[in-house]
Amino acid sequence: MSSVVVQAARVTSSTVVVAVDVGKIEFAFSATDVTRTSLLRPRTGCPMTGSSLAQVVADIVEVLPVDAVVKVGIEAAGHYHRPLLNAAWPIGWEVLELNPAHVTEQRRVLGKRTVKTDVIDLQAMTELLLAGRGQPVRDRSLVLGELTAWSAHRASRVVVRTATKNQLLGHLDRTFPGLTLALPDVLATRVGRLVAAEFPDPARLAALGTARFIRFGATRGLQIRKPVADRLVQAAREALPTADAAVARAVLAADLALLADLDAQVDTATDQLARLLPRTPFAPLLTVPGWGVVRAGNYGGALGDPARFDNHRQIYRTAGLNPIQYESAGKRRDSAISREGSVELRRALIDLGVGLWLNDPAAKVYGAQLRARGKKGLVIACAMANRANRIAFALVRDQASYDPDRWTQED
Repeated sequence: MSSVVVQAARVTSSTVVVAVDVGKIEFAFSATDVTRTSLLRPRTGCPMTGSSLAQVVADIVEVLPVDAVVKVGIEAAGHYHRPLLNAAWPIGWEVLELNPAHVTEQRRVLGKRTVKTDVIDLQAMTELLLAGRGQPVRDRSLVLGELTAWSAHRASRVVVRTATKNQLLGHLDRTFPGLTLALPDVLATRVGRLVAAEFPDPARLAALGTARFIRFGATRGLQIRKPVADRLVQAAREALPTADAAVARAVLAADLALLADLDAQVDTATDQLARLLPRTPFAPLLTVPGWGVVRAGNYGGALGDPARFDNHRQIYRTAGLNPIQYESAGKRRDSAISREGSVELRRALIDLGVGLWLNDPAAKVYGAQLRARGKKGLVIACAMANRANRIAFALVRDQASYDPDRWTQED
């Protein structure tokens, strides 16, 4: 990837800033010159439509000085602001994306930390734009957009799947108590899923017996070892179902169907990540031990266009993994991580760090050194995320494969 980062144009005496605060179906805007004179008073309740935006642009053009250089600042608001980012703004107008955390901080600077209205947000955005803040909007690569979408889709389905599995295990505790003693991870094994689907009533499995249960599995393409079958049948004979077991079995059947659908969706999303990654700047990440398509895809999806960052420290701060710092009278104290940033990126970096910790020899040595120094698991995980962040940035920047000799120690 190119290491060149696009910077916002400088604020000059002819600059006019247009602040845009976006909601789900409406937006608000204001227009102000460099002397902080309002050219258009804040206007709220503008519909998010093409005709509405065209009218807004026409109203702004009408009050612009002849030599005006226009900066349009749009606060990032999930996905709600994206239609305006790519809207047909007049040629020559610079469109900038503003970090909502910066807008919040600017409200505090204005003395209105606990007061949030559209007008106050517009004031805060205006000050940021006049201070030269904002990230220029680049043409978003379609493949990066796809990567982000499939990564988010997979992550959301994994969360729902985990909740569904927990609910399923609760149903099984009512219908087949003791099953998890015979088979600790029921839903992670084929035989466990077979029992959950076909024998939620333990009386059926107890009546079937070991030999017939093994044959039952064989007819469904599953080879069940006799010790496992013995344990399961014995557990069925010892089970004491609850009074609401019949209702739990009915709900269990519905949740099993849902779980199968979620598994299929997760697999499809994983396949899509595998298809997309080789076409993105994040392909070199697949050469790192422990970094497969899911870890690399989640990182790429959370990071977006890597050209937005000119060093790994910016990415680390964006993830909120940098420590909170307090310095006064020449004394400095660092505490926990700030957590001010992208949750998705923070999780992706920590997951990359875990992958290194478990699979990369140099990272294992580094982790052992930290543990020997008395560092706790979460501290080691953050340290590994820092290591992973530097490696990932370097590989993506240089479009190079992982060289373990280069990363044998902490720099």
